[in-house]
Amino acid sequence: MSTVLHTPPQPPAAPAADDLTALAARHGLTVSGARPSLPEYVRQLWARRHFITAFATAKLTAQYSQAKLGQVWQVMTPLLNAAVYYFIFGVLLGTKHGVPDYIPFLVTGVFIWTFTQSSIMAGTRAISGNLGLVRALHFPRAALPISFCLQQLQQLLFSMGALIVILLCFGVPVSVSWLLALPALFLQFTFNAGVSMIMARMGAKTPDIAQLMPFVLRTWMYVSGVMWSIDKLAENDSLPHAVKIALAANPAAVYIDLMRFALIDSFHASQLPAHVWALAAGWALVAGVGGFIYFWKAEETYGRG
Repeated sequence: MSTVLHTPPQPPAAPAADDLTALAARHGLTVSGARPSLPEYVRQLWARRHFITAFATAKLTAQYSQAKLGQVWQVMTPLLNAAVYYFIFGVLLGTKHGVPDYIPFLVTGVFIWTFTQSSIMAGTRAISGNLGLVRALHFPRAALPISFCLQQLQQLLFSMGALIVILLCFGVPVSVSWLLALPALFLQFTFNAGVSMIMARMGAKTPDIAQLMPFVLRTWMYVSGVMWSIDKLAENDSLPHAVKIALAANPAAVYIDLMRFALIDSFHASQLPAHVWALAAGWALVAGVGGFIYFWKAEETYGRG
């Protein structure tokens, strides 16, 4: 007797990956969450400019909604910081000596530095602190760090009214040079947005960076001439030349200097080195473009994990 072995039917072979790709392309299907090209990403971001503006305004309005003084804290916070710095650095350490219009000098530095500091801190948490929004909706993720920077710019502009009052109270006259504050703020905003996007990508992968940033930013503030004059320090012959160059090229110090020379009449334009505007534009270009591309390269990873 012979035994007949029956071979079970084999399942149909799975289609090759190339065949699936061709099939998807033929029916207009794309990979879910795939990173768009850089020009397409810019176009998508521009199409959502109204969302960016509305989101920034809403965040600014809600920021102090639980406080009794409400939006007054937008002005009071940097002013109180300036008062503390004046007492410690101006009075106790004597950094005000030799610096004309020290109080306008200090308040301008504090306001402009706060803009950079708050933008970077908010940018660091832009993705990690908004995972619900990132995972629920499809939009270019760069909209988040940019909107947080725009929120800080709106807060700075709101606070500039108090700064102008302080300048006038201390005898600083209104001048046509005040118009230079507009391009200076534009360059600083571009720089802040670029650094914020860099930190947003790093913070999305390693949220603990947000705990480290206050210490980094505090150190950066102390070397940016917020409370003291870098020019006066540079007159010290014992300071290495490389350190003097690093202090002068510090982007935070550059933007602070531009605003001081724009707003305070005792800081004449002739005292402003010719390279400062070039440095300000260079930092804005490097940080803005570089930060945007760096953030875009990880677009498909945000909210995953």
